[in-house]
Amino acid sequence: MSEPIRVVLVDDQQMVRAGFRMVIDSQPDLTVVGEAGDGATAVQVVRRTPTDVVLMDVRMPGTDGIEATRQVTTLPDAPRVVVLTTFDLDEYVVAAIGAGASGFLLKDAPPEEMLAAVRTVHAGDSVIAASSTRRLLQHVAPMLRGSATTPSGSDDRVLAELTPREREVLEQMALGASNTEIAAHFVVSEATVKTHVGRVLAKTGSRDRVQAVVLAYRTGLVQPADLLRDA
Repeated sequence: MSEPIRVVLVDDQQMVRAGFRMVIDSQPDLTVVGEAGDGATAVQVVRRTPTDVVLMDVRMPGTDGIEATRQVTTLPDAPRVVVLTTFDLDEYVVAAIGAGASGFLLKDAPPEEMLAAVRTVHAGDSVIAASSTRRLLQHVAPMLRGSATTPSGSDDRVLAELTPREREVLEQMALGASNTEIAAHFVVSEATVKTHVGRVLAKTGSRDRVQAVVLAYRTGLVQPADLLRDA
């Protein structure tokens, strides 16, 4: 059996961390290796503890989750970061994605969604397709338009590098579709979709799926209204 996925919990509420720990440690393929109650401590924990995934609250005293995410994702062998949020903190989500987060999850999401999020980002994907996250995208999509999460002036040139099919795949990604759903939409194999997604990430210079989705909204390739209609 492979080594379990190593998780660090970051939240200023000890009871919240205790609940997350109980759920995560109940899984044979996951283990909590550290906790922190603020961003500065989180960075210290990750520096000294081999970590695969960080569950990061954004609103904390001192160093907040956004700055902590920025610091953590620039470390050598940086872990993936999943931002924990609520609907009333939409602006924090946009900032956290810009800081390097690989996805976001509602704090009141069911335990199985949290577990799936940890496994998904560890596998190299990003958390944007879960139903609760899809609803959250509906809230933050208007804020992504014109946000400063990618270099200005280069977006149109980046999109021009994509083939028509790659643009279509990016549109589906931005609507929260999984690889399986994209394969069904275009009636192609999932392996073909993975190839397209890989090329989209490479050509757009996106670290992961979330960064590509941000680009799609920033450039207007996908409009918030599209997400609402497609939900």
